[in-house]
Amino acid sequence: MSQAVTLKPQATRPRAWRLNLSAYRSTMRRHEALWGLALASPWLLGLLIFVLGPIIASFYLSFTRYDVISRPEWLGMENYVRAFTGDDLFWPSLGRTFRYALAVVPLGIAGSLGLAMLLNRGLKATNVYRTLYFLPHLTPIVAMALLWRWLLHPSVGPVNYLLGHIGIEGPGWLSNPQWALTSIVIISLWAYLGGDTMLIFLAGLQGVPQELYDAAEVDGAGGWHKFLNVTLPMISPTIFFNLIIGVIGALKVFALAYVATQGGPAWATWFYALHVYRWSFEYFEMGYGAALSWIFAGILIIFTALQFSFAQRWVFYEGGEE
Repeated sequence: MSQAVTLKPQATRPRAWRLNLSAYRSTMRRHEALWGLALASPWLLGLLIFVLGPIIASFYLSFTRYDVISRPEWLGMENYVRAFTGDDLFWPSLGRTFRYALAVVPLGIAGSLGLAMLLNRGLKATNVYRTLYFLPHLTPIVAMALLWRWLLHPSVGPVNYLLGHIGIEGPGWLSNPQWALTSIVIISLWAYLGGDTMLIFLAGLQGVPQELYDAAEVDGAGGWHKFLNVTLPMISPTIFFNLIIGVIGALKVFALAYVATQGGPAWATWFYALHVYRWSFEYFEMGYGAALSWIFAGILIIFTALQFSFAQRWVFYEGGEE
């Protein structure tokens, strides 16, 4: 006859002990949070003092008349109305900046993608080619502008000298209003094609699975069809990223034109950033310069939002389309 076994209930932990453990854990979390804030405080202070502070100050100053020396004088929307209706160079500089971006961004993205595809083929001395392509991007922009001013000099520049040897009379390039903007585009592309955009494309191409190319080849697809139906859809997020960065960078063009042409000749390379710089740091109308800057910020936000909206139709992600 089996003997019944009675199981004693396990001893429960005292309620006070559980409360003490919960309080200890809460204290430890607070200590960890305080240590995290303490370690991040230099960065947070830098963000508040050097980034968020100037942004808020510039927004306030955009509604004032401010010349650095005197106290800001409240004007309301007068600076913005002046920009749209009373500034003779506002619309031309904005249109010229858009023309520059429309030339540089498509050509730069297409050229960078082409170079990345060449480097992705695993040819001999690929590392050497990669270094040579990237070197122009490492050139300081002031040195690059001075170098190209000499190369494109209408009288003593090597470019016109070589063109003359083949029977072509070289233009004035940077000194000719009809060629100045084209010259700035050429210089920008020289530094753009082998730079960060090419490296980002190269990383994207190396992430395309080889199995997709093999499957397309089995189906009888040639090189062009594999590029259209495999490569482009798989690197579409990379193209989208480079497009966003490229548009923002092109619309902010400043240093190259400032050093190479000072916005001339005859305002031919007077871009929007140069316009902001003149009113802010040459005429010291900081209030109006701040208003121009915020108009530009609004334009960038609108363009970026439009690009994200249209990206839903052509950008492909592995988990679906976005």
